[in-house]
Amino acid sequence: MSITVQDRELSRSRRLVLGEILARNARREPSRAAVVFEDRSLSFAELDRRVNRLANALAARGVRSGDKVAVLMYNSIEVVESFFAVQKLGACPVPVNFRLAASEVTYILEDSDSVAVLTDGRLTQLALDVTSQIPAVRFVATTGEAAEGAEAYEDLVASGSPDAPDNVVEESDLAFLMYTSGTTGRPKGAMLTHRNLVTNTVNWVMEMEARPGDVWLSGLPLFHIGGVNGLLPFIYLAGTCVITPSTNFDPLEALALLDKHAVTMCYFVATQWQQICSLPEASEINTGRLRRALWGASQAPPSTLRLLLETFPAVGIVNAFGQTEMSSNTCFLKADDVERKMGSVGLPAINVEVRVVDERGEDVPPGETGEIVYRGPTVMEGYYKKPEATEEAFRGGWFHSGDLVRQDDEGYIYVVDRVKDMIISGGENIYPAEVERAIERHPAVREVAVVGVPHPRWVETPLAVVVPSGDERPGIDDICEFVKSELASYKKPAAVTYVAELPRNAAGKILKRVLRDAHADLFGANQ
Repeated sequence: MSITVQDRELSRSRRLVLGEILARNARREPSRAAVVFEDRSLSFAELDRRVNRLANALAARGVRSGDKVAVLMYNSIEVVESFFAVQKLGACPVPVNFRLAASEVTYILEDSDSVAVLTDGRLTQLALDVTSQIPAVRFVATTGEAAEGAEAYEDLVASGSPDAPDNVVEESDLAFLMYTSGTTGRPKGAMLTHRNLVTNTVNWVMEMEARPGDVWLSGLPLFHIGGVNGLLPFIYLAGTCVITPSTNFDPLEALALLDKHAVTMCYFVATQWQQICSLPEASEINTGRLRRALWGASQAPPSTLRLLLETFPAVGIVNAFGQTEMSSNTCFLKADDVERKMGSVGLPAINVEVRVVDERGEDVPPGETGEIVYRGPTVMEGYYKKPEATEEAFRGGWFHSGDLVRQDDEGYIYVVDRVKDMIISGGENIYPAEVERAIERHPAVREVAVVGVPHPRWVETPLAVVVPSGDERPGIDDICEFVKSELASYKKPAAVTYVAELPRNAAGKILKRVLRDAHADLFGANQ
């Protein structure tokens, strides 16, 4: 029996996939602003039309269902267009961190089997240099001027039909191949389906009580799962996403955007909130529409949280916790609990099932430390082309997060550390986060990261890497004296060093691997 165009349209409309969500809101709310970046804005109808044009142009150049297309761009409206256009073909976008070195970009393009690259004008040369060594990449398109080997993105958009592509995308198709940050080694591609992302989006909307017409602002780059995760709920609700520049974060400009666009919900990492709330202008900006202020990615010092609460007393402060492989949110600490449970990442999100287990996979009692493991419809399909890593991550039928946590008697979860960051010194387990919490209370300490470095006697020992709050530089004896009432002797750092800033990835997480490598010879253990 032949399938009519009407039957195909009906079949496609039944799918709860990202491209259809955009198309549906383009029909329902055609004139509402969907995305805003600097002085440019696109309505839902305009965005969907440009997405269709780009999708059809990509199809004409050979991109097929199941193909991977790398998106190497700074934050812009074109990033959003690229994601949805690739997805409407049943293909899979591969967001690439623009901060990576050429060798790192090469690794991701080769590992992902990308067939094309959509890039930013400022990154065109990098894209061309990398793809010249990768025969599988068929073409490069740039938002800048056309160059030898790269066609102009706008010419590509203009060449495509504005009609919806003739593809039926399934919920089980990959929506993103999202590479992990690689803080402990080479990145792995987490395979996230449309079902994963849509379920996470619904979870987010319900937990955050987001509403149609909300205005969203985020300080995260769109190549990061947190950036994507913030975008999708407002595409889903026909809200508005205000996209921020992804370089040279300006806290004053962030405040101005909150005011200018009457933002109702926003997200910044802890270091960004510290900068925003430290501005005298923070108390003068009209944030009367703001209902939720979120933070996450890494733990915030209590001083930052208190400053945030003091600066925005009428706003609900929320900690969003998760990871790439979970699409991404797993836990939320809601506004009502932010002071009562300070230091916690909250309770599991709806549709996310959790356990806290020991090395044997058995549940640990409340108050004891174990690894948090997950099940549910937001768990990734696995790591791309890495069956051994996938099998290890899913041992026992649960996804193993690598996060060490404890639960209190009310079920609230507290992150203790990462499994791979745990220090074993003289046979004793030391959780760096516990040491950091003790040290960061010192008035001379603005930020601190504790890492294990090789030691000739203890195998490894804690080192405190400190960003000072002023001119004072306490020595190791002073630091140890300060923390003696909170930490057992074996947990105290063996040395302290001072730096102007801590190395971080795009989400604000401290790159402890970089610190370990930089101080590996501190005690001469490797000599």
